[in-house]
Amino acid sequence: MNADRPAGRGFTLVELLVVVAVIAILAALLLPALARAKSKGRQTACLSNLRQIGLGFALYLPDAADRFPDRRALKMALGYRPWTDWPPSDPRAGWAALTLSNQLGASPVWLCPELAISAPLRNLPQCVQFARTNEPTSAVGYWLWRFDRADDPVPLDNFWLKTPEQALHDLQAANNPTVGRPESLGDVEFAVDPYFPKTAPTVAAELKGLAVHRGGRNRLMLDQRAEFIRDARLR
Repeated sequence: MNADRPAGRGFTLVELLVVVAVIAILAALLLPALARAKSKGRQTACLSNLRQIGLGFALYLPDAADRFPDRRALKMALGYRPWTDWPPSDPRAGWAALTLSNQLGASPVWLCPELAISAPLRNLPQCVQFARTNEPTSAVGYWLWRFDRADDPVPLDNFWLKTPEQALHDLQAANNPTVGRPESLGDVEFAVDPYFPKTAPTVAAELKGLAVHRGGRNRLMLDQRAEFIRDARLR
C-alpha cells in the first residue's frame, strides 16, 4: 500500500445539500408527468370498460328480439332518484349491470378506475350506484342517459323496450335540446362517465366543471364506438 496516497475524501455538507436539491428538482419535474401517465392509463382502461359494456348490449339484443330491456321496475327497486340539481334525472345504471350479468358476468367493467379513486366524485350518490346492496364490488359508475326515467308510457327520449332503430327515430322526434337531432346511431351518446358541466345553472358551485377525466369525458355511442371527447364545460 502506498503510504503517500491521500486518504479518501467524503462529501462535504454543501455537496450533500446540492445533491438533495437536484433530486428534489428532478422529482418535482417527473412526478406530475408520472401522475399524468397513470391517469391516462386509467382513462384508456375506462374506454375498454365502455367497449365491453357496448359488447354486452350487442350480445343481449339478438336474444331479445333486437329490443333493449325494459327494467323500469328494477330501476325503481334500486332507488330511482331524479335530482333537482344535476343530473336532472337518474341515469345511474345499476339495473344494467344486473340485466347483463349473463353477458358480462361478475366483471369490474361497470366502474371506471379513475372514478374509483377520484374524490369527491366517488362519494357522490349521483355518480355511483350499487347493483347489489352491501356488495362493494357491485358498484356501477357509468350513466345511461337514455334509460334515465321510469315513466309510463316510455318517453320518446328513453330506449326501454325499443329497437336501436326505433330509439333513434323517437329521439329525433323528441327534439331534446340537450341531444339535438341525431342522424345516425353514431350520433347518439349511449353511456358516459359522470360529469358536472360548469354551464348548468343547477350544478353546485363546488362541483361545477368536475368530471372523472380532466377536461372531457369518455363515452360509448349507440353504434358501439367508444371515444374520449374534450368538453369546454369541464375542467
